[in-house]
Amino acid sequence: MDAFSQWLSHTDASLFFQEQLGFLAFLQAIHIMAVAMIGSSVLMIDLRILGVAGRSQTMAQVAHRFVPWLWSGLAVLLLTAIPLIIAEPRRDLTNWTFYLKMAMIAAGVAITVGFGRSLRRDAAAWDKSPGGTLTRALAVITLLLWVAIAVSGRWIAYTWH
Repeated sequence: MDAFSQWLSHTDASLFFQEQLGFLAFLQAIHIMAVAMIGSSVLMIDLRILGVAGRSQTMAQVAHRFVPWLWSGLAVLLLTAIPLIIAEPRRDLTNWTFYLKMAMIAAGVAITVGFGRSLRRDAAAWDKSPGGTLTRALAVITLLLWVAIAVSGRWIAYTWH
């Protein structure tokens, strides 16, 4: 990965992104806002699952309200990540924290897809009884997972060589 990162850092695209004054800082700010969009959407859905907030709405209503924000945030995350990686490939592609973050994002996406399928399969079941122990545990895990993703994203700057 070191050789690929070295090559990528000398491509026209990488040099272009590196040379644009303030561009990377702007992209990083947008990237962080996307993390906030995802985190707040996950928080609201999970608080509903835990019975702490949104109890006056059905689970389907809560999902309808927040899941599009979650997916939009993931799209923005991807769209901003690509030029950030191209601009500084060694910082990301040779960094174990980056790969940890990618694995956690994959887990978060898988949980979200599973949640969506379960809700579409039987939305009424989500409202008849509050989430069981496993469902509540998964809600807490997803909250912690997205916090860990945000922390690991920030930590990338401190763990690269």
